[in-house]
Amino acid sequence: MDDKFDDEYQASADWLMSKTSCRPTVGIVCGSGLGGLAKILEERQIFKYADIPNFPQSTVQGHAGQLVFGTLKGKACVCMQGRFHLYEGYPVQKVAFPMRVFKLMGVETVIMTNAAGSLNQDYKVGDVMIIKDHINMPGFAAVNPLVGPNNDRFGVRFPCMSDAYDRELRKLAHEVVAELDFGDFVHEGVYCLIGGPSFETIAECRMIRQLGADALGMSTVHEVIAVRHAGMRCLAMSLISNRAVMDYESEAKANHEEVLETGCQRTAQLEQLVSTLVGRLELCHNKSL
Repeated sequence: MDDKFDDEYQASADWLMSKTSCRPTVGIVCGSGLGGLAKILEERQIFKYADIPNFPQSTVQGHAGQLVFGTLKGKACVCMQGRFHLYEGYPVQKVAFPMRVFKLMGVETVIMTNAAGSLNQDYKVGDVMIIKDHINMPGFAAVNPLVGPNNDRFGVRFPCMSDAYDRELRKLAHEVVAELDFGDFVHEGVYCLIGGPSFETIAECRMIRQLGADALGMSTVHEVIAVRHAGMRCLAMSLISNRAVMDYESEAKANHEEVLETGCQRTAQLEQLVSTLVGRLELCHNKSL
């Protein structure tokens, strides 16, 4: 049984494919302050979210709100400059909406970035965390893009999430990190999704750290679930934009301006990392999905 957005996914994909000859196999999702990643694409074609039928609108500072089509290392790509969040008031299915449009356009691999707060005391602001797993806090209350009638055209009713973050892609990412000599600021860890938009309390940070998370943020997980449900591969990375406050004596306060500033400082190296990864995707052979 199809979900209520089924016709909208197809209409959005059809509209985009009628406007561009680019047939992307790679999707890139830019997090807060990381929209500059789209600039590494060549032969760019840009479509404002406002012009795409049924597409949500990005309302967050640091999110340009547009799709950018182009080529990178000879591969056709589509890049989201700006994503959608629960705290903007969108239903969870709309948060993940673009991922299903990606699938209908032929995307096979999705590379995601986000800005995240560090819970792991070994991480520094400006570090990058390759996500190996996630904790979906809203998901414990059935806030999940797959809630409702299953859309069989994309995937099965009960998809496995133990392999949400593709092992072969993560292995490839570590190889690229070593080659670029980025090892001193790249880690691998667990990401926790919180709903936002308020930053987390000290007690919440301590609890989430005890659950095994290394960083936390307000995005990515719902997109990953939709990506895996649809049989696409996924690699995700967090830019550590702030350290979560976990000490009651601390005077530090989390803020969005710090997130944006950190993104600007690390953009060039993230561009190099993503660009090299895309160029090597054909070397990464994943098990059958």
